Parts: sequence; structure tokens; C-alpha cells
Amino acid sequence: MASSPFSLRLSPELKERLDAVAESEDRSASYVATKAIEAFLDARDAKERAIDAAFLEADKGVFVSSEAVDRWMESWGTDNELPMPEPDVFIDKSHR
Repeated sequence: MASSPFSLRLSPELKERLDAVAESEDRSASYVATKAIEAFLDARDAKERAIDAAFLEADKGVFVSSEAVDRWMESWGTDNELPMPEPDVFIDKSHR
């Protein structure tokens, strides 16, 4: 894959950390920086997809109440641990 040159300014501390990782991985600092940027962008894209999916799910109008979640969480670690709660709040979106 072709690459394009890119320049950045790093604090001395960050450059030192980058160089240390590059040395321990037996890679160049450029390689480590490229992989770090790629991982950051991949995580950001995944976050955006998760947010979009959450909005689509919320648009269905089906939720679990905070009371049900509280009861469930309060049961954790007890002899009578409850199963994950089922939705108990249904919003009719046709009346908006």
C-alpha cells in the first residue's frame, strides 16, 4: 500500500515514550505511530457505529426502567441473583 509523508510535533516526553515502544517492538517510531493512529481511528469509527446503533435501538421506544435495573443490580452477588430485566417501558411514538 502506498503511503504519504506526514509530520507531527510531539512533546519530548511523548517522543521518548514512542521511541521506547518502537525499540521494545523492534520497529520504527513511524511504524508505531502509524499503528497508534490507525487504532485510534478504528476505535473512533467503532464508537460512531455503536452510537448510531444505540439511536436506532432507542427509536424503537422499548426500554428497561431504572427501577428494574436497580433491582437487578442490587441482586448481584446474592443467593437470589435476578436475571437481566426485560423491557418494561414502551413508548408509543405515534403520539409525538
